[in-house]
Amino acid sequence: MSDNKTGVYDAWDINTRVFHWINFLCVLVLSILGLIMLNKGSIGINGSEAAIGLKALHATVGYVFATNLLIRIAWGFLGGRRARWSSLIPGKGFRNELKNYKASATAGKPQTFVGHDPKGRLAVLFMMLLLTIMMVTGMVRAGTDIYYPPFGDFMAKYVAAEGVSFDQIKPYDETGTDADKYASLQAFKKPWGTVHVYTAYLLWLMILVHLVAVTRTEAAGQGTIVSSMFSGKKYLPREPEDG
Repeated sequence: MSDNKTGVYDAWDINTRVFHWINFLCVLVLSILGLIMLNKGSIGINGSEAAIGLKALHATVGYVFATNLLIRIAWGFLGGRRARWSSLIPGKGFRNELKNYKASATAGKPQTFVGHDPKGRLAVLFMMLLLTIMMVTGMVRAGTDIYYPPFGDFMAKYVAAEGVSFDQIKPYDETGTDADKYASLQAFKKPWGTVHVYTAYLLWLMILVHLVAVTRTEAAGQGTIVSSMFSGKKYLPREPEDG
């Protein structure tokens, strides 16, 4: 719905906006905790108890992040027009849409969109992929490091020595474990952690690119993008291509 006199359009529903800000806050907190964990020795945090506490806090925030992400993925099938995956995933004719958008920007009168412009659609899809990788790798590490759900019980049962109950297995403690299986678990979890960390770096690079793009778009007078993620409404100076 729009008001053609004022150029104000309904852009983002409440669910999409709530996801956006919860996701941002979770990524910010998780990244800060992650940096502390990676550098805990150099900042004077020592001992397994401190390591477990940090990992547990990181995992707890991670569950909020994962729940929020899964709801958003589902909302992509159930939500309104702007929230649906069909509004993001390139379809037939997308190449021409991208070409026309670039041409309009070169001509000095860029096309406007209530939703995401063609470049923005690709960026959002890529960031959603990175977020999903972060979620999966994070859950694997939570299960292998401190035996947290959803994989923790399975991992504890795997490393438990014969005759030892899995609930007696403690994080960062080899007591009661089978030496060979414990060593194989350490080898298994390492690449998941590497992917998790470097995906986080790539995600922050994309976030910075996103912030620069939003700033440039607003400065060029192509619409009020930042405020629309609070109010749900977007002001556009020209009739949108996806109105």
